[in-house]
Order: sequence, then C-alpha cells, then structure tokens
Amino acid sequence: MNFSQILEADARLTAKIRIAEKPGPLRAAAAFLAHSGDSWFWVAGLVLLWWLGDSSWKQWASVMFGGIAALAALVLIVKFSVKRRRPEGEWGLLYRSTDPHSFPSGHAARAFLIGVMALYLGPAWLAIILILWAPLVALARVAMGVHYVSDIAAGALLGTLAGMLGYQIYPYVYANFLAQTNFPLW
Repeated sequence: MNFSQILEADARLTAKIRIAEKPGPLRAAAAFLAHSGDSWFWVAGLVLLWWLGDSSWKQWASVMFGGIAALAALVLIVKFSVKRRRPEGEWGLLYRSTDPHSFPSGHAARAFLIGVMALYLGPAWLAIILILWAPLVALARVAMGVHYVSDIAAGALLGTLAGMLGYQIYPYVYANFLAQTNFPLW
C-alpha cells in the first residue's frame, strides 16, 4: 500500500464518519463536543479556575496552561511543516479561515494532553471524565468535517506523548525554577 492509497482510505473512512450536513441531535452533540476542545474555552476556564481556586486548583490550572501552551507551539510547527488542507465543507468556517491546515488535529492533541495530565494531577473523578471526553472531541472533529481520521490519530498520539513527557519534566521545572524564584503561579 503506497502513501496515496493510505490517503484515499483515510478520506473514505472520514466520509463515513462525517455528519456535518445531517441535521439532528447527533450533529448537535458532535458540534458541541467539537467546540468543547477550543483553546479559547480552555484558556478562559483555566484562568477562571486559577483566579477562583485554592492553591491546589491554582497549581492544576497553571500546569495545564503550561502544557497547553507548549503543545500549541508544537502543533503549529507540525501543521505549517505538513500543510495538509482540511476536508472541504461549510461547518467550522472560523477554523477554516484562521487555520487552514488539518494535520495534526490541535483539538485532539489538546484533549488528549488534558486527559493524560489529569491522570497524573487528579482528582480521579475529573481524570475519568476528561479521559472519556478526549476521544469524543477527536471524533467530533471528524464528524463535523474539519479533520481527517489520520489528523485526529496523530493529534491524539502527540497529545498523549506530550502529556506524559510534560508530567515527567514538571517536577524538574518546579524544583529548579519556579520554587526558587517564588514565581507566582499559585
């Protein structure tokens, strides 16, 4: 199987999952889930959590924010290196105009990063919710026609690896920089 055949199979599978043009409750749920991984939503939520939360929630929000910011830079580097165009469609015009590249899915990467980091940071009930939410966000991005299946698979892998790596380097960053400088994260 050559690369063009892989891309054709990817496009066929993507078309089978797509429901963006089919009105109904499943489409509404997919649109909600597709938006629930938006970066602006998570940045606003984490800032609010940091502002209103106790010290443990401030730390949680700060670590997540740092992970999301670092991952966003990595995703953009890959997107602008690969430059794969999004699938044709009408839904998600904001995404299509501000970010015409689909590989890898930033939403899938972000959702999986958040889920993995929540496994490390806790609490357990929130980690379970976020681990269940992450693949739904990724699939919703395909269902709404803004990504191919391979985009979300690559995003999920990238987010998972970044979450695992991020949590491994977090204690080092905290011990060697943040704690010594009294950096006001929490």
